[in-house]
Amino acid sequence: MTVPKALRLDDRSIISVAGEDRLSFLQGLVSNDVRQVTDGGAIYAALLTPQGKYLFDFFIVGAGDALWLDCEAARAEALARRLGIYRLRARVTITPMADAISVVAGFGTGAAAAVGLAGADPGTAAALSSGFAFLDPRLPAAGIRCLLPSTDVPTFLAGHGFGQASRDDFDRHRLSLGLPDGSRDLIVERSLLLECGFDELNGVNWNKGCYVGQEVTARSKHRGLIRKRLVPARITGPLPAPGTPIRQAERTVGEIRSGVDGLALALLQLDALALAQDGGPDSELWAGESRVRADVPTWVHLVADRPQHPGLSR
Repeated sequence: MTVPKALRLDDRSIISVAGEDRLSFLQGLVSNDVRQVTDGGAIYAALLTPQGKYLFDFFIVGAGDALWLDCEAARAEALARRLGIYRLRARVTITPMADAISVVAGFGTGAAAAVGLAGADPGTAAALSSGFAFLDPRLPAAGIRCLLPSTDVPTFLAGHGFGQASRDDFDRHRLSLGLPDGSRDLIVERSLLLECGFDELNGVNWNKGCYVGQEVTARSKHRGLIRKRLVPARITGPLPAPGTPIRQAERTVGEIRSGVDGLALALLQLDALALAQDGGPDSELWAGESRVRADVPTWVHLVADRPQHPGLSR
C-alpha cells in the first residue's frame, strides 16, 4: 500500500502581515488577487520590480487577523525590507516569524485525504489541531502544504500517516511537474513571470487592477512577447550545474536551472524547443556533455506564447 510522504521544508519561512490595511496593502503590490484569500485559504503570487522582473514569489495564507507569506527562508528578511519600503502610511505590521512556524509539504496518493482535503479545489484549506493545511494553489498534483508550530511537526507527521520524505524525493516530485523553486529557478531582477509559468500556475490575476510591474506583465501576455519558457527536462549523463548553457547545434538556446538525479528545469527559447520536439537534424539539446530532453507537461501552454508562423506550431 502506497502512503503519502511529507517533510519539513527547512528552506521556507513565514512573514506575517497584520493590521487593518493588510489586504489593501498587499493587493496593490503583488501579482494575484489578495481578496481571494479567506481565513485559511491560500494563493500563489509574486512581487516584481516596476519593470516587471521577478523579485520574490510566495504563498499568501489567511491566518486570523493576519496574512502569512510562505517564502524562501534565506530571502525572508529581504522580502520584509522590500515590503517595508512600500508601507508608507498603511496600517500594517510586517513581522518575520523566524523558526516559530514550520512549512511542511505533503505529496503522493492520499496526501490531500490525510488532512481532510480530498477532492477540494487548489488553495482550499482545513484547520488542524494546531495550524492548518491547504492544497497547493498551483496544481492539484503538487500536493499539500501545512503551516504549524515547529514543535508540533513530529506529532503531525506521525498522526496523519505520512511517510518521511527526503529533500531529493520532494525535488523529484516538483521537477517532474515543472514547478520552480523560488530563486533557485527564477533569476532575481531578470525573469519574467510568464516565462516561468505563473499564468498557468494561478499566480497572476488579470482582472485585479494595478500592482507593481503589472503593465509590463500584461503587455507581455497581450502582445505575445514571451520567447522563452521554463520547462522540465530529462538529463542523460551527469547532471549539469545550474546556469550551464544549453546548446542546439552551434547556438546557445537556454540554460539549466535546479535539478536532481536525471531531472532538471531548463529555460529554453521557444523556437529551439519546437525544433527539438519536431526532431530532425541539429535538433538535439546539450548541456556540457549531457543530453537534454524537454518533457513539457500538459499544463504548459506553448502555442499561445509564441508567434504563429511556419516552423513554430506544436
